[in-house]
Amino acid sequence: MRIAFRLLTLRLFSLAVAAGFSVTGAAGLKADGPKDNNPAQVARIPKAGVKVPDAVRADLEGGLKSLGEQIEKLEQSKNQVAKAHLADVQIFYKAVHDALKYDEFFDPGEFSKATELLKIGVERATALAKGDLDWATSSELTVRGYVSKLDGSVQPYGIVLPSSYTTKTGSKYRLDIWLHGRGETLSEVNFLHDHLHSRGEFTPPDTIVMHPYGRFCNAFKFAGEVDVLEALDSAKANYRADEDLVAIRGFSMGGAGVWHLTVHYPGLWFASNPGAGFSETPDFLKVFQNEMVKPTAWEKTLYRMYDCPYYVGNLRHVPTVAYSGADDRQKQAADVMEKACEKEGIRLRHVIGPHTQHAYQADAKRTVIEALASLAQVGRERYPSHIDFTTQTLKYNTVGWVTIEGLGEHWQSANVEGDFDQSDITLKTDNVTDLKLEFAPGWSQFALDTAPILTVDDEELSAPKAFTDRSWNCSLYRENDRWHVGARPAKGLRKLHNLQGPIDDAFMEPFLIVKPTGKARNEATEKWVQSEMRRAIEQWRTQFRGEPRVKDDKDVTESDIADRNLILWGDPQSNQTLAKIADKLPIEWGEKEIKAGKQKFDSTHSAIIMIYPNPLNPNRYVVLNSGFTFREFAYLNNARQVPKLPDWAVIDLNTPPDSLWPGKVSAADFFDESWKLK
Repeated sequence: MRIAFRLLTLRLFSLAVAAGFSVTGAAGLKADGPKDNNPAQVARIPKAGVKVPDAVRADLEGGLKSLGEQIEKLEQSKNQVAKAHLADVQIFYKAVHDALKYDEFFDPGEFSKATELLKIGVERATALAKGDLDWATSSELTVRGYVSKLDGSVQPYGIVLPSSYTTKTGSKYRLDIWLHGRGETLSEVNFLHDHLHSRGEFTPPDTIVMHPYGRFCNAFKFAGEVDVLEALDSAKANYRADEDLVAIRGFSMGGAGVWHLTVHYPGLWFASNPGAGFSETPDFLKVFQNEMVKPTAWEKTLYRMYDCPYYVGNLRHVPTVAYSGADDRQKQAADVMEKACEKEGIRLRHVIGPHTQHAYQADAKRTVIEALASLAQVGRERYPSHIDFTTQTLKYNTVGWVTIEGLGEHWQSANVEGDFDQSDITLKTDNVTDLKLEFAPGWSQFALDTAPILTVDDEELSAPKAFTDRSWNCSLYRENDRWHVGARPAKGLRKLHNLQGPIDDAFMEPFLIVKPTGKARNEATEKWVQSEMRRAIEQWRTQFRGEPRVKDDKDVTESDIADRNLILWGDPQSNQTLAKIADKLPIEWGEKEIKAGKQKFDSTHSAIIMIYPNPLNPNRYVVLNSGFTFREFAYLNNARQVPKLPDWAVIDLNTPPDSLWPGKVSAADFFDESWKLK
């Protein structure tokens, strides 16, 4: 969803709408046109920055040095408060440092923003050195930071506090997450400056509003999705947020992120409010971009990871208020979801601003505000008595008291429908092989001296009793067409939550890029590996705003193997870690041939890309020769930013990499539920 509006224009639109004007006419959203449908001519995202004058650079580098020295002192001090909040200072350093290093000042006006950020960083560091945290609540607008588990980078988020926050001590507050729209120049400098000066589209009374950065411009998927969840955890640790009053909201690209996070994490929110955006890939690109997509078989299957209509039944667990301008082409997103809802027997609440293009119309905005306020009086239902949950993958596998832990087949719809009362649990399943049912302490309604009656697919099972702390849990597995109580006996590898693929999934948990120190068996492989590895490292920084952890193969430790997904580059000859596990992988990479089942490929001009449980630690992945799988062409439109490769692929190196593929894909497929070749 590449939107041509600059951030300033969007802010003016928001101000106009807030003042009661309808934003229509020539300012409406337009698609980018045929030029962005040509993979052979791809614009740089983000664009190259402007030249930084020598004097400005010297001043900023001087400011960075001063701030860096203060950060170093805080790191070395015994002040535990300061150490716990280092990220709240480091965000300012990283923002200015990265803008200078990576050519990401996009307008001369951003130089003064950077100067201001360094000043605030110094003030905050000075306060922290004294153990002072008053800055966190002394203003309604602030920015915070946390250290991401993915790559150890410091990531920012914005906070808007209600005026009542400091006066109502001890009170817990509703927390709204607001996901921003697309901004191809939304550097950390611009993001931090915006959230130190702008309250945003919605600031409900007695509500904390949290603005995730989302790691730049990815529609809050992949690392952007993880950013929302990590920022939420940080905000809840730092502010008095009510666990049962968290709403997910956003507009444009942010609306797309809301659709995604709503249906994939339906148990987290008391309300959802998507505005515009997109909710799936192929139809949106046809309507908005005039692009007729022609996906490969595996790409079509992989649409099931993020395309929201496949998960639409989960809206039963999230009160949802969708918004669209009547004349907005991105109304398509809610229209698609409305049709999908109808097929499920669900009626979507879709508020439409009349005569309005890509903006909030004043009367419709008031309707949305009133609806969310009413829903906040009810709050989230943690353990709904009726569950009806659907997924396509174990990546997204839980709501309320039900967690799906095994599927009959990935990328086919799986469903659990169930009810409980004070003495019974009844479940119906489809394409599900393993389940965990769980109530946290205090939430079980079952009598302590009597086991509940548990019926699964019309089969009555002997369930355990509740514990004395009023908690209850039960694991189930299906074997030989019958359900059994207890955990499945270990019998080799199985696809599990966060160990189910595809390749991109490895980059949603802590990962380590492992560089080969040897030479590949042939020149073609060596050249391709080195080029693609450099690209993966660079593109992670550019698109996901962090420096990935990188080590040589000879330096990989037992701790690395235990704690991180290993991204192994090279072949069994060039990479020592890959050599240790090569004979334990389901695809054989020999000196002359690559063998994938009955398929054979010439090793002199072929390479393997793959994800698989690490034979050295099956609780983590290994990935061979790949970063995230969507490439430069996808950067032009967020709806294209979906997985491009499944669990494994063989690449013909005779075809050079381009903006779509790492070379010609000779073969690609998914492993089965036991991580075996199909």
